[in-house]
Amino acid sequence: MVTVEAAKKIIAKHINPLGKETVPLQECRGRFLAENILASFPMPRFDNSAMDGFAVRAADTIGSTKEDPVSLKLIGGIAAGEPGDLRLAKGECVQCMTGAPVPDGADAVVMVEDSSGYDNGDTIKIFLETKPGRHIRYKGEEIEEGATLIMQNEVITPAELGTMATFGYGEAQVYRNPRIALFATGDELVEPGRRLEPGEIYNSNLFVLSDLTTKQGANIMMHETIADDPNALKLFLSRALKECDVIISSGGVSMGKYDYVREIFSELGVEEHFWKVSQKPGKPLFFGTNSDTLIFGLPGNPVSCFIGFMEWVWPVLNMIMGGRDQELIPAILTTTFPRDRYKTRFLFGKAWFQEGHLVCAPSSKVGSHMLSSSLNANCIIRTDPGDSHLSAGRSVQLRILPWKPIT
Repeated sequence: MVTVEAAKKIIAKHINPLGKETVPLQECRGRFLAENILASFPMPRFDNSAMDGFAVRAADTIGSTKEDPVSLKLIGGIAAGEPGDLRLAKGECVQCMTGAPVPDGADAVVMVEDSSGYDNGDTIKIFLETKPGRHIRYKGEEIEEGATLIMQNEVITPAELGTMATFGYGEAQVYRNPRIALFATGDELVEPGRRLEPGEIYNSNLFVLSDLTTKQGANIMMHETIADDPNALKLFLSRALKECDVIISSGGVSMGKYDYVREIFSELGVEEHFWKVSQKPGKPLFFGTNSDTLIFGLPGNPVSCFIGFMEWVWPVLNMIMGGRDQELIPAILTTTFPRDRYKTRFLFGKAWFQEGHLVCAPSSKVGSHMLSSSLNANCIIRTDPGDSHLSAGRSVQLRILPWKPIT
């Protein structure tokens, strides 16, 4: 049996980002960039007006007030999207819409509110003195051409999508999403919606694993409930090892009479790196590899399976897609935490902000079969082994569940 820290180091040696692919921009959401995104042009691309108003020479407005305005000759107008091919001379102005190019010769824009407006023929009165640069967005003032906009390995969110679209990227190079095989084993498993017979249970784990895998952005290629039949299991795993990047199982890796998974993995050439981890819940945790395929055997108890995925599989999927492991964050207990003397302990919990501090409380349901402990949870609380329970006021570490915000 290995410690949690030792197991994490073993897994880290086998994590490599998947291959790269180029996809259309509309398919980039949630993917991790496999290249730096550079500015294809300066932003703004040209000097343009920040307001609806009139482009002027600032020197022509010196001393102007509402009571004693300066009058300028209007020589034309420029709307956004039109070329700025007018040239301003002394005593002249040009009507400019927001985003329109500033004409040559102009060095400021006066807002329409500070003028006599658009309906005064060829003469515009300016009601204030302005300064050079006023209400002008200068070429390249936000971003210079060639500047790095987004770094490789960043996840693509609406901000990244908008930025890439702004600079004309119709496609981007991203890391390939992993192909996943999910399976659960057990003659006792029944699909929800069917009637339970004595000794049977509903198959909740595959629903949990499927949703978590999809939330992470991976592609589920194989998804099956397999009876306690070594031949059926071997057939499924033989195909999964050929077609998938990651295999995730629920059940079958403990020491029961019908726990065949480890045996079949061995027959198929999977190298076992560890089988048991000093943690609670979920001690019978399997990790192995076969060529470039990563294999995780999670326990069958629902809480062990759920927490096992979040602690062991979720970070790995994130990293092979080009991301980073989520850092644990500290929080203060508001209630007692039942620490284990020899094992790293994980419990679902609730975290929130209280008087400017992040605090948390573990679920009162601590059994590995009590999946209802995950309801309303927004984090998993972790503690190191210890001789006594942790009391309120002590610090613990949290893994935030990404789909449940802290309030």
